[in-house]
Amino acid sequence: MNDDSYNFEQKVAKEAAYLLYLGVEKEYKQAKLRAARTFGANFLPTNLEVALEMNKIADEREGRARKERLIQMRNEALKIMKILKVYNPKMVGSVWRGTIHRASDIDIVLYQDSPYEIIHFLKQNNFKILQREWITITKRGRTISSLHISLESSTKENVEIVIRGSEEANRRERCEIYGDEIIGLDVQRLETLLRENPTQQFIPT
Repeated sequence: MNDDSYNFEQKVAKEAAYLLYLGVEKEYKQAKLRAARTFGANFLPTNLEVALEMNKIADEREGRARKERLIQMRNEALKIMKILKVYNPKMVGSVWRGTIHRASDIDIVLYQDSPYEIIHFLKQNNFKILQREWITITKRGRTISSLHISLESSTKENVEIVIRGSEEANRRERCEIYGDEIIGLDVQRLETLLRENPTQQFIPT
C-alpha cells in the first residue's frame, strides 16, 4: 500500500471518528458508511481504525482535562463497585479502556439471576435510578437478555449498570470495536490500577 492510499484510508477513518465524537452518528457502521460517501470511497475502515482515530481526537480536543476526568470516573466507579461488591461487579467500556470522551459514561456489569434484587439494593443505598430497560440481542445464534439501569453518580456522571444472567459470568466476550477479549476490572484490580497507573489505557497493539 502506498502512502497516498494509506492517507486516504486514514481520512475516511478519521471522518467516521469525528461523526461519532460529535454525536452526529451513534453507531460505528453508520458513521463509516457516511464517511465513505463523503470521500467517495468504496471501502470501509475497521472499527478498530475508527476507535483509534477517535481516541486521538479526544486527546487533541480535551487535553489534560481528559486524564483528570478519567481518574475521577474510575474513582467514582470504584466507590459504586465497593457498595455492590457482594455481586462481584466488573467495570467495562471506555472508563475501563481509558478511552473516554466528553459523552462517555461509567459501565458496570453484574451477573445475577434476580435483577430486581439489584434494583431494590440500589434503592436501599440511595442511588437515583433514572431509567431501566430490558435489552435483548442475538449473537452467534444465542439470544441474550440483560437489564440496563441508568443512574446518576454523586459527581453527576452517568452510570449504566448492566445485569446479565449468572450463566454469562464465565463466558468470554469479544469486543466488536477493538477485536480483543473484554476483560474489564473488578474491585481489586481497579484499586491497584488507581494506585499504580490511574490513566492507563487498555487498547490492543
